[in-house]
Amino acid sequence: MTSVTVSPKFQVVIPKEIRESMGIKSGQKIQMLMYQNRIELVPIRPIKELRGSLKGIDTDIRRDNDRL
Repeated sequence: MTSVTVSPKFQVVIPKEIRESMGIKSGQKIQMLMYQNRIELVPIRPIKELRGSLKGIDTDIRRDNDRL
């Protein structure tokens, strides 16, 4: 487990090995959540990064006979 220090301006540095493994780039937005008495940082991915991620899924939808 890696520990970081909070600066007098309440800033923290994400360690290099974590940034690299998560693919976090300079200037990237990160969502901060409070969950069960801890802080979680979630990288916000650009929508273009999702392109093609659903390729090959089954798009057939079963519908009830009384529905259009």
